[in-house]
Amino acid sequence: MQAEDKELTRSSGNIFTDLGIPEPEEMLAKAGLAHQICAIVEERGLTQIQAARLLGVTQPKVSLLTRGRLAGFSMERLVHFLLLLQCDVEIIVKRQGNASGHVRVIAA
Repeated sequence: MQAEDKELTRSSGNIFTDLGIPEPEEMLAKAGLAHQICAIVEERGLTQIQAARLLGVTQPKVSLLTRGRLAGFSMERLVHFLLLLQCDVEIIVKRQGNASGHVRVIAA
């Protein structure tokens, strides 16, 4: 297939929406939280075993988290992990009128 034959589709800004995954806003937020957790673990130079002890989970759970396998992790649990990593987590609710809601994770 040549480049001229490829059809491009503009992203909605949420890969989970684009892929037709259920609850795409929640999935995007969970991915953002998991990304922050993994970045902190990496910055601190923690092994998966050390991170598991700190977070109160098993090493295989940390492995799932680092590979983006988030089905077994609620947003509440991911926020709890960030608190254990000594992070402040802020939740801001804004009313948008008739537009559908969005969830964003923003690192300070």
